[in-house]
Amino acid sequence: MFRPRSGAVLVVLAVALTLSPGAAAGLSSVTSAVGSPQTYPVPAGGTFTLHGHGFGHGHGMSQYGAYGAARRGSSYRDILGFYYPGTSWGGVRRWVRVLVTADTSPDLVVSPAAGLQVRDLGSGMLYRLPVIAGVRRWRLNVDGNRTVLGYLTTRWHRYRPGGRAALVGEGLLNADTPLRLWTPSGSRAYRGVLLAAAPSPGSSDRHTVNVVTLDDYVRGVIPSEMPVSWSIEAVKAQAVAARTYATWSRDQNLDRHWHICDTTACQVYGGVDAEQPRGDAAVTATARQILTYGGAAAFTQFSASSGGWLSAGSRPYLVAKRDPYDDHAANPVHDWTLPLTASRIERAYPRVGRLQRLQVTRRDGNGQRGGRVLEIVLDGRRANVTLSGDAFRSAFGLRSTWFTP
Repeated sequence: MFRPRSGAVLVVLAVALTLSPGAAAGLSSVTSAVGSPQTYPVPAGGTFTLHGHGFGHGHGMSQYGAYGAARRGSSYRDILGFYYPGTSWGGVRRWVRVLVTADTSPDLVVSPAAGLQVRDLGSGMLYRLPVIAGVRRWRLNVDGNRTVLGYLTTRWHRYRPGGRAALVGEGLLNADTPLRLWTPSGSRAYRGVLLAAAPSPGSSDRHTVNVVTLDDYVRGVIPSEMPVSWSIEAVKAQAVAARTYATWSRDQNLDRHWHICDTTACQVYGGVDAEQPRGDAAVTATARQILTYGGAAAFTQFSASSGGWLSAGSRPYLVAKRDPYDDHAANPVHDWTLPLTASRIERAYPRVGRLQRLQVTRRDGNGQRGGRVLEIVLDGRRANVTLSGDAFRSAFGLRSTWFTP
């Protein structure tokens, strides 16, 4: 299910500001005033009304913007060219190692499956597991710091592949069909293979890692990051952005036992159970395509909504500029309001004592009222507290840092 995101690969929703020439010209005076405090005394009723734009960090592609551009007839290549200017097109044929964060136990438990096999990564041996009457589960778990194999009927039994009491190294499971993984919170099916990986040499713990092709990985990402009912060109753009981001993350972490996680801290990945036909079609139509910069995979951050202006990121192609596609009727977070009481701020930051005013001391200079807040001061009778815009947003659950009290 699509959720607005607010972090690393966070999905941000927003509608683009449509400025008249006069309004655009008026921005210069606001921008030049950035750095001069904008002061907002506590209202008589004790509650600020925050007026904001967008959802998320605003770097790279706006997902609602991609939808708006597709509704205007743009192709996925045009969409990605707008949101990641200066990047080139490339191709990739790789696997990616995805940390399954829901599996918090040290064992890896799966349902029986056709052609189920275990590979001992220490010896390189591959063992086909037998069909045993009454078996409900197979598992890799740890005895001391060695990986052992077992199966469950009415109780757990030790199985000795090749007559060995334990594997020489780490173990992985694969089958002719997707594997159903059992975790403390339930079960989910995964393509590729499942690896029980030690987080460090000699560890008695194991992390469950899904090793899967990039295209199959993206099949499990798209429906969690964008509604697949949207215009297909927007969904294709999401497929390329997600594949590129995963490739970039893989290249940054080649020596780690996992390359990318399955939560909003990276990209939300739900395996086979998350897949949808329209998402699959977008993956097929863009198979193996990624964006590159300087010969390497680009850092394709995206968010739900830009609010009408993209914010500058850490790469040359993550630029600050107007986004004319984000403002449309289907975008509920292009503009937003939120009540915030002075008492809530005082409880969160008791050092201020009684709050007297908010002072926005720095903005990024892009868009209405000077754009996104970079620094804000909580002016209290006892003390002042200076926060970054991101810290203020996080503390009070704001959709973005582009807001005005």
